[in-house]
Amino acid sequence: MKLHIHPNTPGPEGHPEILPIHADANSKRVSGEYWHSDVSCDEEPPLGSILYLHTVPPCGGDTLFASQTAAYDALSPRMKVYLEGLTATHSGDHVYRRTNVLVGRDDKGKVFPKASHPIVRTHPVTKRKALFVNGHFTTHIDGLAPEESRAILNYLCEHSTREEFQVRFRWQPHSVAFWDNRSVQHLAIWDYYPQVRSGRRVTIKGNRPF
Repeated sequence: MKLHIHPNTPGPEGHPEILPIHADANSKRVSGEYWHSDVSCDEEPPLGSILYLHTVPPCGGDTLFASQTAAYDALSPRMKVYLEGLTATHSGDHVYRRTNVLVGRDDKGKVFPKASHPIVRTHPVTKRKALFVNGHFTTHIDGLAPEESRAILNYLCEHSTREEFQVRFRWQPHSVAFWDNRSVQHLAIWDYYPQVRSGRRVTIKGNRPF
């Protein structure tokens, strides 16, 4: 396994780091509070992520996962045909710059990842098709007029996170979660302020979606 270097990870350039995941009474944001697939803006998004939490709030702080294979399977046959072959642009610029403003980090002159990926990807192991867009990183559908792109992307993002596709992971102290970014989206629920939720995360190097 190879560690994926997160764009906002501190540490010497070129040296993989374990990313701290921490929220407390002083936090202005938390990691993962919007539906997303980790770092989907990379040319080769991570295969999966492993999160270990040593400290969890007495109540709340769950993580929701939504199956993107189930979301694809639930689309109408005509929509599946329409989406086949379409690509969408994923960008980290607006995501990381917004975070950096909140935490007071200077990112002037920094370039963040941007990539175009198939809207419907095929899992390299299971060979099942899955949706691969999310409301956090995906900015537009390539080759469509802006209003068309916005309407279809909004529909897909809403459809892909419907409750019937979800499972909820309830954390306990020292729990470890390992998920497949190629077939799920996830969201960390921030409903425990001002309690502490703290741990470490690594992402595993993946391949370009196809």
